[in-house]
Amino acid sequence: MKDIMNMNVKKIAFGAAVVFFTNFAFAQTVQDGINSIDSDKFAQAKTNFTNMIASAPTAENYFYLGNTFLKQGEPDFAAATDSFNKGLAADSKSYLNKLGLATVKLGKGDKNAIAEIQKIVTDSKEKDAEVLFRAAEALTLFEKNNSPDLAIQFLNKAIERAAKKEVPAHYYYTLGDAYRLKRMPGDAMSAYDKALPLAKNKASVYTRIGTLWMAAQQWQQAKTSIEKAISTDPSYAPAYKALAAYDIRYQQNAKATQDLINYTKYADEDPYTQLEIAKLYFTNEDYANSKQVLDKIFDKINDPIKFKLRAYQLFADGKYAEAKQNMDSFVSQAEKSRVQPADQGLQGLIAAGLAKTETDAAKKSALTAEAQQKIAIAKGAKDETMKWDMELAKIAGGGASQADVDAGPSNPAIDALKQKVAANAQDTDSLFKLATAYQDVKNWNGAIQTWQKMSTILPDWAPAYYSLGYSYQQAGNNDAAKISYEKYISTVKPAEVDANKQTLAYAYFAVAYLSKDSDVAKAKDYVAKSVQLDPTYQDAVKLNAEINK
Repeated sequence: MKDIMNMNVKKIAFGAAVVFFTNFAFAQTVQDGINSIDSDKFAQAKTNFTNMIASAPTAENYFYLGNTFLKQGEPDFAAATDSFNKGLAADSKSYLNKLGLATVKLGKGDKNAIAEIQKIVTDSKEKDAEVLFRAAEALTLFEKNNSPDLAIQFLNKAIERAAKKEVPAHYYYTLGDAYRLKRMPGDAMSAYDKALPLAKNKASVYTRIGTLWMAAQQWQQAKTSIEKAISTDPSYAPAYKALAAYDIRYQQNAKATQDLINYTKYADEDPYTQLEIAKLYFTNEDYANSKQVLDKIFDKINDPIKFKLRAYQLFADGKYAEAKQNMDSFVSQAEKSRVQPADQGLQGLIAAGLAKTETDAAKKSALTAEAQQKIAIAKGAKDETMKWDMELAKIAGGGASQADVDAGPSNPAIDALKQKVAANAQDTDSLFKLATAYQDVKNWNGAIQTWQKMSTILPDWAPAYYSLGYSYQQAGNNDAAKISYEKYISTVKPAEVDANKQTLAYAYFAVAYLSKDSDVAKAKDYVAKSVQLDPTYQDAVKLNAEINK
């Protein structure tokens, strides 16, 4: 699934505006709701603003409630729209609620909403810092639909207006988020640095800084910032979500699970927050917990996104027919703009899974064609939610499930190594020995599974891909073997070529041999490279002569 380390800015909880009322206690109530949003306590925020509306049904209060529905993990556009319309009924000139409705349009993919937001700001004569801020926030909320340049322009004006008293920290938060969307990490960090001394809860700033470091792949700085956030406020839920992203990156599954338990503890029981937790468990390959959380809130959520997550879970279990039913439900109910290339790629993989067991020749051919066409859409969009070719190869070849591993040969040495890996999933020495031990007893599914874990922990260590290719080849899954060998070839660094000539020669030969009946041009190219690397490699010399007759 999509890499959660590049965290969508709306996922890491923004601050929001402080509204100054003559009644101090009332202002504190507004701030309580805003603080709840910033802490991923959306149910608490909704209750807060609903109670405020009950006592004072003002346009502003309706806006804050509606905006809460936009800020949660998956926006509830219908509930937000209802609240904004009620705000306009209370005050037909409310710029905030007009912005709210335009934000809904933008979230649904209507790019004309950007011009609409700009006009609302112009109509307001740019006198109100809060209107400027909310317009800018709207333009940074959505990963696919945004306008960071215009957001930065509005934010600078909002900061200028607010400077007469004191610039709220969240103005700088959002300025940093806008620069992130522009892929200007230096400017984003400067904005966050300005927010730090102003913020009442510095954990919020440290968390943003940490996720910015993660986006820049500066992992140690990221961890340091997130740890600062947690030490500053151990109850700040978004910090644990960021830490889970860090631990998932390093395949520290047990730690990531604990992070998610803490996130659940300090966020709240809002169904949409729980949906985010289910997604994170899935990314952590903790399918049991992901399913448990989703089952608990499935009937409480109207958003069709629930069907997509269930489809991923079912696909992971090899339940292709049920996965298709859920994906069909998602596609038929969701806004068209929410159906991403990755979703079509998943539909393609599901079709490939169904084709494998289809006995009707015409249906099998149609499913195969659908699989190729939809996976091509995901690959054409350069989507990396899943390893499309490898997933397709795994479906074709089968194997490497836990049941297949357990059914294969074993011995006491393997059992002991399995215990070591279970105690420490990051123990690469034990993983290497376990994979080799599986190969020694010809438990190729065990070797495949273990080399996959090794390549995930050490993605730049080329030998893992070579051994994975060899294991797939021995298991009879030639398509997956070919992909693994090619990954090995591309991972070997130029400075390492001389030291790995013989192994590279075999990898090139293997790809050539496995491609000779389906892609002769590729086979000729690869076998020539094999011979060039090792002119004494007789199998490559012989194949080179045969395919160049």
